[in-house]
Amino acid sequence: MLKCMTELPETSPPDPPDRTDPHEADEAAIALPSHVAGSGTLDRLLDTARDYARQAAAENTRLAYARDWAHFARWCRMRGADPLPASPQVIGLYIADLAAPQGRAPALSVSSIERRLSGLTWGYAQRGERLDRKDRHIATVLAGIRRKHARPPVQKEAILPEDLRDMLATLPHDLRGLRDRAILLFGFAGGLRRSEIVSLDHGKDDTPDSGGWVEVLEDGVLITLRGKTGWREVEIARGSSDQTCPVHALEQWLHYARIDFGPLFVAVSRNGLKATDERLSDKHVARLIKSCAREAGLRPDLPEKDRIALFS
Repeated sequence: MLKCMTELPETSPPDPPDRTDPHEADEAAIALPSHVAGSGTLDRLLDTARDYARQAAAENTRLAYARDWAHFARWCRMRGADPLPASPQVIGLYIADLAAPQGRAPALSVSSIERRLSGLTWGYAQRGERLDRKDRHIATVLAGIRRKHARPPVQKEAILPEDLRDMLATLPHDLRGLRDRAILLFGFAGGLRRSEIVSLDHGKDDTPDSGGWVEVLEDGVLITLRGKTGWREVEIARGSSDQTCPVHALEQWLHYARIDFGPLFVAVSRNGLKATDERLSDKHVARLIKSCAREAGLRPDLPEKDRIALFS
């Protein structure tokens, strides 16, 4: 969650924050009509519907949206406005203040402002309101913010097979090296995002925070991943050489780390002799790629700082 928030006047008394619980908002949005009498069957169906509603967005997304709404509600109170009902004019002023704050707070990026708008759209929906982001009071201000402040995306360097081999050669042949070798080969062969790599479990339903699981088969590995639009499967075949085979690398890591349940890629103890049960974060994958690219000497024509920034 971004910490940079619009600075509020120091002379204004602080209001208590809006402590909207996203779970309570989900439950309030799913209810029986007033003209329908409750029953045991309907109450059970109501609980089921609310559970499905909670699964409509990831937990972290709901928490982030709830904080976005709390910030907007406080911003309105401090300026004598009311967040309800939805007012495109007020939203337009709000995002203008995020892009060019009057106080000492740093300005938010265009992508952060668009994320805030998504949070407000969610917040209004939970309260039975509809926010039209295409309204001219919002759309024209946002278009102006994009035109003035948007930056072109930084293009990352593509890692070629020969680059990957050079990166693998920089890794040690200990437990950490086995793990990191499996991560690189696995991610490259499957075209996986770093968040997808670290979210995998050894088996289905091993952990509540799992983003998918793997099945090691005779001909390769079948990965089942949970995406934003549902489940998808990724197949990774065995390679012709053990040195660059992602399946062999995964089997070596699982064997020596003695992993048969839980997160697929975990931290290693300080002495490097034992795998822990702590799931790796996606930041480890980012650091791993940058470190290996630097040690392998990729793009030697550039200064080290620029070389590291190219790979992700």
